Amino acid sequence: MAEDIKVKIESANKDAIQKVLSSRPFLVDVRPAIEVLPDMKKRSIFHAGPPVDWKRMCGPMKGAVVATVIFEKWANSWDEAAKLVESGEVELSPNHDHDAVGPMAGVISPSMPVFVVRNEKHGNTNYGRIVENKVQFGAYDAQAIESLEFWSTVLAPAIRKALERIKRAGDKGIDLKSIMAKALYMGDELHNRPVAGTALFAVAIMPHMVETVEKEQLIKVIDYFAANEIFFLCLAMAACKATMNAASNIEHSTLVTAMARNGTDFGIKVSGLGNQWFTGPAGMIRGMYFPGFGDKDANPDMGDSAITETAGVGGFALADSPAILSLVGGTAEDALKYTKQMREITMASNDTFLVPIFDFQGTGTGIDIRKVVKTGILPVIDTAIAHREPGIGMIGAGLVNPPMEAFKGALREFARKYKL
Repeated sequence: MAEDIKVKIESANKDAIQKVLSSRPFLVDVRPAIEVLPDMKKRSIFHAGPPVDWKRMCGPMKGAVVATVIFEKWANSWDEAAKLVESGEVELSPNHDHDAVGPMAGVISPSMPVFVVRNEKHGNTNYGRIVENKVQFGAYDAQAIESLEFWSTVLAPAIRKALERIKRAGDKGIDLKSIMAKALYMGDELHNRPVAGTALFAVAIMPHMVETVEKEQLIKVIDYFAANEIFFLCLAMAACKATMNAASNIEHSTLVTAMARNGTDFGIKVSGLGNQWFTGPAGMIRGMYFPGFGDKDANPDMGDSAITETAGVGGFALADSPAILSLVGGTAEDALKYTKQMREITMASNDTFLVPIFDFQGTGTGIDIRKVVKTGILPVIDTAIAHREPGIGMIGAGLVNPPMEAFKGALREFARKYKL
């Protein structure tokens, strides 16, 4: 019986990791969330990480929810917005439970446009929130609201027009996996450093914008890309979500399909355990701070962006991005060590996300809950640090590990479900 279960697990994992490696995510559209997100209602706000209610939310998550309520014109102030949420009139739910991801607080509301990414190999469609560096870190002032309005009224329509032109020409959309592979060669790791990815995306879409977007709007979009190197993160996240969702819900698989944090809890999902969350406390990030800030100011780990590590980039590709160490801290030797170490807890070497300094071997891809618990090696995630109070924003960046109890809890449930 034990041998039979082992064979089933290995077969399931072979199937799961093959789906991950063969995935082909394309950006195909930009749409208001309520038009495309499963179960999005007129008074829904989806957020990063596992489920969390208003009472347990961290400061920056609360700030982001308030900003989003004001953006939607459901309220005009912190007090009004907080009262609305506390009353239960706003439904809160994790992005990952609705096929979506968002950076940091990751809040998505009905009229907010989201990127639509289709996995052309396996047919699943997933969604990503814009990176804007204000609301996602808990800012809720007028300037923060304006950043969401710019996304809705200028940037999203321009990208949509360009994508429509691309598809009219017979193409499927923009090949995100190809951009990601090239960006790794150019010094990105695609979580904290998507600089090359942003440039490559701009090169891919700009000729189509020139043909479809009015000059005044086009200038604004060009200025935006020039000033926002972090932009491609949201597309990398959506591509990784589409990649990992292709391998979800495979009976007997021990593959981790999601890692996410809400600033209070860290949660994972496992392919063979369906949509269930396994959680532990969100950790404090070890990193470097902007002048004037320190450990006492930092919020615990937050965001859906660890989907990048789940898919084999981000912290798993640090050896490709030595420049990132100037932001997160550490040495080039640390970057090499982490990239090698992640191979010990994963199922395969990626055949697309390669590491030149390791003779073009692939990054470790496909976290296996059994290997994490057996080795004691936790995934490494490189990420931004938000101030613990709402309204202040990003204060640094660094490295963090998930809580081991999330993986142990998942393995215990796996053993119970499959009678191991």
